[in-house]
Amino acid sequence: MAQRTTPPFRADHVGSFLRPKELLEAREQYRKGAIAKEELRKSEDRAIRDIVRFQEDLGLQGVTDGEFRRTYFHIDFLEQLDGVETRGGLTAHFHSAKGDVDFAPPVLHITGKVRHSRPIQVADFEFLKSATKRTPKLTIPSPTMLHFRGGRGAISREAYPDLEEFFDDVAAAYRDEISALGAAGCTYLQLDDTNLAYLCDPKMREGARARGDDPDELPRRYAKLINAAIAARPSGMRICTHLCRGNFKSAWVAEGGYEPVAEVLFNELKVDGYFLEYDDPRSGDFSPLRFVPKGKTVVLGLVTTKVGELESKDTLRRRIDEAARHVPMEQLCLSPQCGFSSTVHGNEIARESQAAKLRLIVETAREVWGSN
Repeated sequence: MAQRTTPPFRADHVGSFLRPKELLEAREQYRKGAIAKEELRKSEDRAIRDIVRFQEDLGLQGVTDGEFRRTYFHIDFLEQLDGVETRGGLTAHFHSAKGDVDFAPPVLHITGKVRHSRPIQVADFEFLKSATKRTPKLTIPSPTMLHFRGGRGAISREAYPDLEEFFDDVAAAYRDEISALGAAGCTYLQLDDTNLAYLCDPKMREGARARGDDPDELPRRYAKLINAAIAARPSGMRICTHLCRGNFKSAWVAEGGYEPVAEVLFNELKVDGYFLEYDDPRSGDFSPLRFVPKGKTVVLGLVTTKVGELESKDTLRRRIDEAARHVPMEQLCLSPQCGFSSTVHGNEIARESQAAKLRLIVETAREVWGSN
């Protein structure tokens, strides 16, 4: 097959990487007030240049900044919108091969009108673009992250007596940011979304009901929100979404196949591609891919970032062939199931394993599709 010249690429990745020790130390110094913000940014710049070279040397076509300027994949971005505040965390129970992990990241609350009063990621993107000759890929949280976890209860009724106005304002704020990113030259944007994946989990669906939401209707409402948010994207910008069931210190939250959301996900959501977790039985089988229409790309997350054990090429090739029974091979790509460090804490995996897994993806993609 011909090499893909537009994202997503045959060998791709979700975006985050393990933070280097020097950067973690600089962040701690900044937290203690020992260095200024400018010094922290210089440390981030150095670490990003290194992770860019790391990706290029592996042969990856899409290159990120490793999310090295963030603590969380979503909060650092969303709290920069007007009207959004963070408060004490609500404990979530994560699960891993080593046992359960409780994690309580800050909870987002809507306390006023949501507005985009300044660019959020433009300067970060411009630095990444200057650091690579490959396609710079930017990852930002999906706009659904402002709704699902807190629901109506986390949205000020004074600011938004009508919830539809809230969704309209969130979409408008995202359109402003995406337009600014497009003007800066961004052609590859990824929306990271846990909520559409959580709606595949019976327990999460029940939790949505308890908050007063209809889990059968939410996928359509979220598709409408995302479509409105990306409606004004530049014609040359490719947008993908990544569905995640939780990724903290190699632990996960949700489980369940894509069937409950598949038809809406693939046919109503107007993105170009989907990064889907398929690294273990929690994600179900490939049958929901039968809903994928022509012209859309599915990136199979067959390689786990949660444990260091390396998958075999034979297993990956067999699973790609299984997926191709439901969607044509030319519409498929390969990636890890998630990032290696969705939060600053990082997964419990060695840097050598991080490199080995990406190298495996690049080599497998070349063997399966003839290119990466």
